Amino acid sequence: MSDKKTIPTIQRDVVVIGGGPAGLAAAIAVKEAGCDDVLLVERDRVLGGILNQCIHDGFGLHIFKEALSGPEYAARYIKQFREKNIDVMENAIVLSLTKDRVVEVSTRGKLQYIQAKAVILAMGCRERTRGAISIPGHRPSGVFTAGAAQCLMNLENIMVGKSVCVLGSGDIGLIMARRMTLEGAKVQAVFELLPYSSGLPRNIQQCLNDYDIPLFLSTTVTDIAGRSGRLEGVKVAQVDENRAPIASTERFVPCDTLLLSVGLIPENELTRQAGADMDPITGGAIVDDTFMTSVPGIFSCGNVLHVHDLVDWVSVESEQAGKFAAAYAKEGYKAAANRIQVKPGDGIRYTLPQSVSGEDDFILSMRVTEPGRNRRVVVKNGDKIIRKKEVRLHPAEMIRIKVGKDVASGGNAMEVSVE
Repeated sequence: MSDKKTIPTIQRDVVVIGGGPAGLAAAIAVKEAGCDDVLLVERDRVLGGILNQCIHDGFGLHIFKEALSGPEYAARYIKQFREKNIDVMENAIVLSLTKDRVVEVSTRGKLQYIQAKAVILAMGCRERTRGAISIPGHRPSGVFTAGAAQCLMNLENIMVGKSVCVLGSGDIGLIMARRMTLEGAKVQAVFELLPYSSGLPRNIQQCLNDYDIPLFLSTTVTDIAGRSGRLEGVKVAQVDENRAPIASTERFVPCDTLLLSVGLIPENELTRQAGADMDPITGGAIVDDTFMTSVPGIFSCGNVLHVHDLVDWVSVESEQAGKFAAAYAKEGYKAAANRIQVKPGDGIRYTLPQSVSGEDDFILSMRVTEPGRNRRVVVKNGDKIIRKKEVRLHPAEMIRIKVGKDVASGGNAMEVSVE
């Protein structure tokens, strides 16, 4: 961090870091909660975040009751944001964040410190790269993350290849398999390490089945070939129950492009720097039912907290975080008399929030560990029980259950499981 003695510190009530769907919804909610002194900091030159490159539809079905493209969805929130005259710093990089909520921001030719009463983290997430999953072989051109290819095609009008393989069946990879097909490329196949798709079932149908693109489960890329400088093809093999490649099943698939859709990582460098406790499963901060982290006055929401399947839930969650951050900035910290831990049980990968006060209703978000049908999700707090029947369970689909304070109050621990 630079020498603060030579740089003045600006005082703000609430600072929102990130101008994507989470940051926009949070900032609007702060203003609507009666806190006028709110500043949004965005590193890009425009607001909207990843939505700007998501030109397919399917956004807004829950909030707006219609299917919008990513830019259309973002535009509605940007319009609200502008109408409320919320302060914004674009092309601004947050260099550091302290546990005392001092935000160090760099803009062109200027460095400044902002002392905030409350900070909302809404930085989103990034993609795993080839290096993160250690695929052996040559290092030719033609290997992209699915999101990078989406940006090049949809924002820069650059066609990234003609013969394509996709590793990973995450939603971005599925959507890009369809996108490249529509642009005239031949998508050879999608290969998925797991025995089930890691993307939404609707995207399997609309992006693969509708375009006769094959999906090979329990299969992975074992080698990348490309001595000429451009990708020439990939070796793929089936994997056993321990996800180890089976040598006898290895085969070569010619292609000039490989798209990686192998997971998303929440952008939590600032969160860790501020000293917040982290959840190793979500990759995000541990929060309570106000979306506050273990550091008083620092809140987290959206994909930086846990990776969502639908942007609608990002917006809903971030609105709640904004409301609570505004209250904190006005009233300060009020510790709950009792803190109830929320723990994942059988069949549940994670739950969020990780603790609750028991004083208010809240939404409990979770993901299951494996696909299932006609099961019940059980929320248990002592002898208080909620059972919700689910016709279909899938790790790609986040489950949200409203828990009333009558169920949340009392006891020391709440467990969520599948039966």
